[in-house]
Amino acid sequence: MDSAVIAEPAPPPAFDTARIEGAIADLAKTHAGREDAFRAALAQLLKIETAQARETVQAQLLKDRHGRRCAEQLCDIQDAVIRLLFNAATRYLYRSETPSEAERMSVVATGGYGRGLMAPQSDIDLLFLLPYKQTAWGEQVAEAILYCLWDMGLKVGHATRSIDESIRQARADMTIRTALLETRFLTGDRALYDELVLRFDKNIVQGTAAEFVAAKLAEREERHRRAGQSRYLVEPNVKDGKGGLRDLHTLFWMAKYVYQVRDAEELVKRGVFDAHEYRTFRRCEDFLWSVRCNIHFFTGRAEERLSFDMQREIAQRLGYTSHPGMQDVERFMKHYFLVAKEVGNLTAILCAKLEDQQAKPAPVLSRVIARLRPGAGRHRLRDNPDFIVDNNRINLASPDVFKRAPINLIRIFHLAQKNNLAFHPDAMRTATRSLPLINEKLRENPEANKLFLEILTSNDAEIVLRRMNETGVLGHFIRAFGKIVSMMQFNMYHHYTVDEHLIRCIGILQEIERGGNDEFVLSSALIRKIRPEHRVVIYVAVFLHDIAKGRPEDHSVGGAKVARRLCPRFGLSPADTELVAWLIDEHLTMSTVAQSRDLSDRKTIENFAAVVQTLEQLKLLTILTTADIRGVGPGVWNGWKAQLLRTLYYETEPVLTGGFSEVNRAQRIAAAQAEFRSQFTEWPEAEVSAYVARHYPAYWLKVDLAHKIRHARFVRTSEQAGHKLAVNVGFDEARGVTELTILAPDHPWLLSVIAGACASAGANIVDAQIYTTTDGLALDTIAISREYDRDEDEARRATRIGEMIEQVLEGKLRLPEVVAKRAAAKPKHRAFTVEPEVTLNNQWSDRYTVVEVSGLDRPGLLYQLTTAISKLNLNIASAHVATFGERARDVFYVTDLLGAQITAPTRQAAIKRALVHLLANGEAAQPAA
Repeated sequence: MDSAVIAEPAPPPAFDTARIEGAIADLAKTHAGREDAFRAALAQLLKIETAQARETVQAQLLKDRHGRRCAEQLCDIQDAVIRLLFNAATRYLYRSETPSEAERMSVVATGGYGRGLMAPQSDIDLLFLLPYKQTAWGEQVAEAILYCLWDMGLKVGHATRSIDESIRQARADMTIRTALLETRFLTGDRALYDELVLRFDKNIVQGTAAEFVAAKLAEREERHRRAGQSRYLVEPNVKDGKGGLRDLHTLFWMAKYVYQVRDAEELVKRGVFDAHEYRTFRRCEDFLWSVRCNIHFFTGRAEERLSFDMQREIAQRLGYTSHPGMQDVERFMKHYFLVAKEVGNLTAILCAKLEDQQAKPAPVLSRVIARLRPGAGRHRLRDNPDFIVDNNRINLASPDVFKRAPINLIRIFHLAQKNNLAFHPDAMRTATRSLPLINEKLRENPEANKLFLEILTSNDAEIVLRRMNETGVLGHFIRAFGKIVSMMQFNMYHHYTVDEHLIRCIGILQEIERGGNDEFVLSSALIRKIRPEHRVVIYVAVFLHDIAKGRPEDHSVGGAKVARRLCPRFGLSPADTELVAWLIDEHLTMSTVAQSRDLSDRKTIENFAAVVQTLEQLKLLTILTTADIRGVGPGVWNGWKAQLLRTLYYETEPVLTGGFSEVNRAQRIAAAQAEFRSQFTEWPEAEVSAYVARHYPAYWLKVDLAHKIRHARFVRTSEQAGHKLAVNVGFDEARGVTELTILAPDHPWLLSVIAGACASAGANIVDAQIYTTTDGLALDTIAISREYDRDEDEARRATRIGEMIEQVLEGKLRLPEVVAKRAAAKPKHRAFTVEPEVTLNNQWSDRYTVVEVSGLDRPGLLYQLTTAISKLNLNIASAHVATFGERARDVFYVTDLLGAQITAPTRQAAIKRALVHLLANGEAAQPAA
């Protein structure tokens, strides 16, 4: 705690305290004898002056981009306001000519405000410190200050306490103790504040360092859990997220409590940080304050999440520009995640120092790697004398271990993995400092590459690769990987940075290989059937599949080129190298075909088989596709996508084997129906058989079991109630969507009606599964984005949409008018731009023209597309609706009104022109007369 005399900092030139004091004196004369009028005028004066001063500070921030300086200046302005209010209250409102011992007060800044740094919309935390004996005077002065601050529109957290009360509460409550740790004298009686400081240090801090550090680390862990554990979530919380400002604050709180330092610079003298690490601390702090202050200024509120809709604005405010392959916003966010990574490194360094000094009762080990087993203590590692085991953590036997043998920078991770050891922070710190030792000679070293390949393909690879990445070793050893470290993709589909996505995919691949997870039944079976030498191939392909993101060329093509350079270095044969390159080049193909093609169309399967070429490549591509989709983020992988991949795999397998298949189509249909019968035992056998016969084969192959059972119950309930049209509402928690299942007589406009009803209710369609029964009913499941957190509220909304669908089908509601009214009422700012694309293809089907459209998703898009296609005199035979974040990709199998493909180039051009215009402008271009 800071017990030294604190010089009152001068506010920025924009805030002229002397001039304002004169204006306050004039107000006091004008409103003499009328306290309420004086207070109202005082608050208005200070509100105007503060707003003008803040505008000056914002202009300075936009000019010099110094976040910490901005936060200091904002704090100085607030300090000046509080001093002016205190003087006004004690001079004009509650003046005491001969103050008694009890009529004393110290106004103290606490918490974040006490740190001397604040964002534009930060709360103000104040402690009105009073003597043991109190009079009404203290309460009156405190109230006068608070009411003026509230009238100015400021958010104020406050407490009025004596020193004894403050000490008692700090002992009992860790939050109050932390707030008092960062107190700062503002105005009033200095002696009261000094006494508080002395007693806090003596009665609270002494002997409780271990308790405080443990509490702060536990608090940090819980905060990260709430904000999202990963440091690389693409909409990070600048204040509370992993690697954010609060982590820097926690780091300094622990250091301040343990080492009794007043400033982070003193940690260098104490040997906690070296000069470079201290500069890193200040650089990270300045950057994060720049981001936070700009967010507050831009939004005009205390917004801490760096959401997509403001990322580009903040990037431009901070001066980022676009480069080939990377947008300005992507370059800014890459810098952000690099800073977050450095904050994590600084925290690890301090924790290591605290452990050494036994400030903590026990080392905080990785919850995943650490194992309780014999051998705790300190001893040489049996495998290699260059390393020691220190409380089940690998450390260096001497400081020059990496310098003497740079290969040890790879070997330490291999040994940790092999011996199931956590990493000592000191070893990781030394590894980061030794990165210049990783040169071309080490990169081409066969043994180093062999060790890396063993790390990649052994247990706990995800954990070890992440630690290699955090130290910088991974990016230096594989330079192509270094280029995508902390790189984000400015879209709503990917939840993590590119490097984090690749490392997570390796973890998922290991989960697939272990088996036992129902999500990955097919891939787990396939990975056991691939050739043994191709196990390394699939691991390398998964690790490299997005390695060329952020380059001007297509990342699949670029990734294949990277693989052709890297794989020989890893020791792969020419044939395996080409196989890895092929997998990377085609790593999006299977996902695209499964989700946006008609898998019951023979031509689709033949075309896909021509790309895949061999059964072994099909197996490997299926495994890679599964890991890739699952690694994108929570809720992206689901039973429907798993079922589509299974269907595509089993439809393609006999084409590649000349008709032979381990499980032919008829057997798979029979197996799917048998599975349904065995799991669905609620009905009599005859009724089940009749229901099974109502569905075409494609239904049994493409729909997962959970939905089949739900559909059966829904159809029966609807028909027993005599409903011609019915809507069932369900919730997919993992995906965060609401599912509407609609049963209705089938007709060509049904999909358009459903889409229009969703659009008119403001519901955004994420994907759709569309099926018809043999007796002429449509059974469509539409997934829409949730609007409400509570299921009850969301169910009412979904029910309203269902009622609207029924009203439109019965002719009670004119859909175009309702949709137009909704679109006009809710203009929406969009953070993303997606270049509209429309392709027409007659090679994907023998019977239909496949129209594929891709563009920026928006409510009502599917309705607009289906309506436009119908107006273009096209029949939609089937539709395949998918959304990838902000990008909609919808595929329609169409014919002309006579049932033929669209072959005339002029007709194709007119269709394409109309749909591109719709995607870009919200309406279709009128076809030429």
